[in-house]
Amino acid sequence: MASATQKITLASSRDIPFNKLVLSQSNVRRIKAGVSIEELAGSIARRGLIQSLHVRPVLDGEGAETGLFEVPAGGRRFRALELLVKQKRLNKSTPVPCVVSDANDGILIDEVSLAENIERAPLHPLDQFRAFLSLREKGMSDEEIAAAFFVSAQVVKQRLRLTSVSPMLLDVYAGDDMTLEQLMAFTVSDDHARQEQVWEALQHSWQKEPYQIRRMLTENTVRAADRRVRFVGLEAYETAGGAVLRDLFEDDQGGWVEDVPLLERLVAEKLKTEAETVAAEGWKWIEVSADFPYGHTHGLRHLQGTVLDLTNEDHATRQALRDEQDRLEAEHAEADELPDEVDARLGEIEEALEAVENRPLQYDAGEIAQAGVFVSIRHDGQLAVERGFVRPEDEISKECESRDASQEKDDVGNTAIPAAHHTVISVGGEVDQQEDEVDDGIKPLPDRLVTELTAERTLALRNKLADNPSIAFLAVLHKFCRDVFSRYISFNPAMEVSVRNTGFSLQAPGLSECPAAQAIEECHKAWEARLPADEAALWDWLVSLEGAEQAELFAHCAAFGVNALYEKADRYGGGTVTAHGIQQRLTEANRLGRATGLDMVQAGWRPTVENYLGRVTKARILEAVREGAGEDRVQLIDHLKKDDMAREAERLLADTGWLPEPLRLPGEPVDEATEGPVADEEPGEEVAEPVEDHAIVIAAE
Repeated sequence: MASATQKITLASSRDIPFNKLVLSQSNVRRIKAGVSIEELAGSIARRGLIQSLHVRPVLDGEGAETGLFEVPAGGRRFRALELLVKQKRLNKSTPVPCVVSDANDGILIDEVSLAENIERAPLHPLDQFRAFLSLREKGMSDEEIAAAFFVSAQVVKQRLRLTSVSPMLLDVYAGDDMTLEQLMAFTVSDDHARQEQVWEALQHSWQKEPYQIRRMLTENTVRAADRRVRFVGLEAYETAGGAVLRDLFEDDQGGWVEDVPLLERLVAEKLKTEAETVAAEGWKWIEVSADFPYGHTHGLRHLQGTVLDLTNEDHATRQALRDEQDRLEAEHAEADELPDEVDARLGEIEEALEAVENRPLQYDAGEIAQAGVFVSIRHDGQLAVERGFVRPEDEISKECESRDASQEKDDVGNTAIPAAHHTVISVGGEVDQQEDEVDDGIKPLPDRLVTELTAERTLALRNKLADNPSIAFLAVLHKFCRDVFSRYISFNPAMEVSVRNTGFSLQAPGLSECPAAQAIEECHKAWEARLPADEAALWDWLVSLEGAEQAELFAHCAAFGVNALYEKADRYGGGTVTAHGIQQRLTEANRLGRATGLDMVQAGWRPTVENYLGRVTKARILEAVREGAGEDRVQLIDHLKKDDMAREAERLLADTGWLPEPLRLPGEPVDEATEGPVADEEPGEEVAEPVEDHAIVIAAE
């Protein structure tokens, strides 16, 4: 006969006055973790004791019950109740729900304490997020939820934002196939389809960092810190119906503007409105663009306007501003930090004083009628208006001026105000960076990239030559001899002593902000300020200069003749530039580079995703890292996708001083992998002939 299964008997439960309870010394919890005792006490005060305590009777030396009960499981709840008693928010004799086990139970009290702590299953974070959402849907505000669970309102907003991620991705997170940090990154966008596309692209990669997720979700957006957004104003963009992506979990510097076409339209409209205001001054032409390329005023005559005198009202305003500035600074001279309102007011005063000091120039009406204006956006988002530039075709000859001066005066007096000319803002022009997965061999550098790189090298060489008057004299003298003596042939020289300034038809973004360009511009403005306005007085002024000053000015002017630019030659010889001519130009440029001690690293060039690494093949990227950082660094990135590889390569090469071939001088390390036969050109493009001698390997993209 089979024996009956013995039934389990559960411990009884009853209410025990709190002052009859004592904390067991066998409680295994020794380290503080989780919600604090204070927060737990607040929760009990709000919601009551949700979970009973587990207790055992305390026995005396003879094994009799003493009327006290020890608490082996629920020690934190006991201490929270104890805190409430000390705060006189709870009577010490208040009955506490308890589960009472047998004092003579064979199970050790330590085992009970351990089991109670390790067998509990913590709430999954996603369940908490969804519970917060349920509370809000039932009428609780974010602030009320925050107060109920002792967190900040920002924490509640963050956790509620996590529930807005695609349900499919939430299921992935619930299955522990995605980290919380990755889930947080997906909240940047509300587009569930795009979120799922990004996860599909990354889930099989071993490297799917949160920053990559954010970058992919915002790759078609514009930072709120962008000059165009600052020019239009984020509020105006949102008023026009534009959406802004925000990151609640990291500093997003204002977020991302999602509707780029709308932003471009608002920029164009505001620029055009500003240009129409300037057009009322009577200028012949106005060019409008969000950003003009470096050298856009070269070849144009700049009018020398006169500064308007300060009116009595201007003098009074300036003095009042200075007095207020002195007073505020004196009042807070001893303060470690200025109050926000005072700091803001001082900033306003500085801007107002700057506006008074930088008064607009006044131009002759006849000059205005033949000159124009460039309207653009400064780097800080403010409007930039460059007035008074005369094109060569708009210059009025002396004969025409004297033939009918009175008629010209009438014409000027009745000049119609031209409409503002709006230049379409282009955001294109970048080389396709799509990864070539089929042929990953070393390919020749794209012609456009080499031209852009040598444009920056030309600027750096100009700046270096301008700092070396003796070398500049020698270079110009060398060119003069080749021009004067028939035994020499001057053909496509690097030193174009005309002096004919070379423009850069192809240039990477930000060329005007490179150190060499800034140094040249500052020097140029300094000399312009000293030159006489009347051309007839220029000769005598030059004679009056000391020899050292003449040499410095000579070197500055001579530097504008430097042309170290690579150009794609017509392979059939039908163009103005041949492969032999380019080779000769670059050879001479290298000679100047050696003589001046040109170092593109010292000139400020660093390999970045934008200027090199993101525009060449993976093999080129790996070769750059191999040369600059070593083979061991190559093994860290050779498995990455091209975009990730380029970004990591930028970090690895940041302080190595590595340069691509077009920026090196002969004798510097050369990419050995490029010395063999060049790879096949890409479909539909041509490959230029290689340049001999410290060859730069070139090919069409």
